[in-house]
Amino acid sequence: MTSKELLYIGDALGHEKYFLTKCRELSEQLSDPSLRELAGSMTESHRQIFSEIYGLLS
Repeated sequence: MTSKELLYIGDALGHEKYFLTKCRELSEQLSDPSLRELAGSMTESHRQIFSEIYGLLS
């Protein structure tokens, strides 16, 4: 991979980690069960995307 591609992957990982963290924090703060479930689902989606992107580096 080129250095530019590696920078892009690093940025993408950073964004996904941020989204994952924010979704998890939100799910912990919500009192409505359906919204909490939605935020939890989004957390898991971002965790999977993070793992897939990270897998490109191996």
